[in-house]
Amino acid sequence: MVATYSGGMRRRLDLAMTLIAEPRIIFLDEPTTGLDPRSRRTMWELVGELTTAGVTIFLTTQQLEEADRLADRVAVLDGGHIVAEGTPTELKRRVPGGHVELRFANPAALAAANELLGLDRTEPDPGNLVTRVPTDGAVPTLRALLGRIEDGHVPVESVSVRMADLDDVFFALTGHSDIDTTDREGAQ
Repeated sequence: MVATYSGGMRRRLDLAMTLIAEPRIIFLDEPTTGLDPRSRRTMWELVGELTTAGVTIFLTTQQLEEADRLADRVAVLDGGHIVAEGTPTELKRRVPGGHVELRFANPAALAAANELLGLDRTEPDPGNLVTRVPTDGAVPTLRALLGRIEDGHVPVESVSVRMADLDDVFFALTGHSDIDTTDREGAQ
């Protein structure tokens, strides 16, 4: 009996029933809510296969990592209104928050890099040999930054780039804090 199925099995059954008619458009409302990581990944793979086969999928989700991974286009809703739309990359470029993180082997290298880049930093913490440089993530910008470091002969232990994610986009566009205790739907 279906009532005995797990949440993941029910979601798969729902999708299987939908696919019998070979639809060209599918609406999925929170398809991975309550799924374990394996079932969630399976659902993501299935959605990817369907879109590759030309099926249009409208997906609603509060899991913004899921939207970033699956969606060609994203609409951000706030209070029932679209406040932004575009590709995940376009939306992420609209908000600040991207940076290059440079990790150094010793405080002298960190201080040299900060001076070279004109970064006003306090005395380095010997346990935290990292500096963050704001960036838009574009290849020419990254190439120029790394070129300055190399030309200055400052040894870098590791480099990582962090761009804004869709969570950052949501908070920037809606103006809500990480924890919003207001029940916007129930407010009169």
